[in-house]
Amino acid sequence: MIDFILRAAVPDDIPAVLALWARAAKGTSITDDADGVTALLARDPECLLLAVRADDPAALLGTVIAGWDGWRCHLYRLAVDPEHRRRGIGAALLAAAEERFAALGGRRADAMVLDENELGHRTWQAAGYGPQPQWSRWVKPLEED
Repeated sequence: MIDFILRAAVPDDIPAVLALWARAAKGTSITDDADGVTALLARDPECLLLAVRADDPAALLGTVIAGWDGWRCHLYRLAVDPEHRRRGIGAALLAAAEERFAALGGRRADAMVLDENELGHRTWQAAGYGPQPQWSRWVKPLEED
């Protein structure tokens, strides 16, 4: 068992966060870059939650973005280092995100999960989440790739 602590990300964490997402997260987004994460932290400094080793706070084990827009609670980028999965890190990150939402007055959380991410489906189902078949996500990039 590995001891870890949870904390909010700071700008100095951005390179490690992006590296973790590159090796642990499924899919990419146009905002998965230093500028995107910097803007996220500037907008809501408490929304990017990290799990780090208790004995080495620079060793990043997992992340979740717990975004609150004043109306809805959105979860993104739940990612745990593949070498440290199935040790309670993802569950602890989700519990912290849900506590954050409750403290902010949130009433329901939603998660972005890729259709083909079977491991993600099992993780989210185990945490009590399920798909809403009556909804589809519609998107429009606001800038060219």
